[in-house]
Amino acid sequence: MTLNYLEFDYSEDAEGIGTFETLASVSPSQVAAVHAEVAEVLAWAFRTFPDGHGPVAEGFDWDHDLQGQREFTAAESLCFDERTGRIMVEPQPPGTPRHTVSLSLSGTPAFCDALREQFDLG
Repeated sequence: MTLNYLEFDYSEDAEGIGTFETLASVSPSQVAAVHAEVAEVLAWAFRTFPDGHGPVAEGFDWDHDLQGQREFTAAESLCFDERTGRIMVEPQPPGTPRHTVSLSLSGTPAFCDALREQFDLG
């Protein structure tokens, strides 16, 4: 499967345990597509390593951490009042929210190799 939103960074510790991390920050219209990609990756992992999910340090094949956040930003109009020498602030209404999803997958070399091959992670 080709991933359009999830771009993973890879690191490896001295024991050979690999970690793939990704962060996607999108507008509301793209949230469903990001969630679908995350679900596809996790469904593959659970299907391919069905008994291997859990803390890698305890002997499991792989583990994951999934987080989400929705942020609203609001611009402020700033104006310098030369009479008082102060900055005047006029808050603006909040804009469109940004949805951020982070996914971290850690695993054994076998898990990492299989994940890399399945999703063409190079």
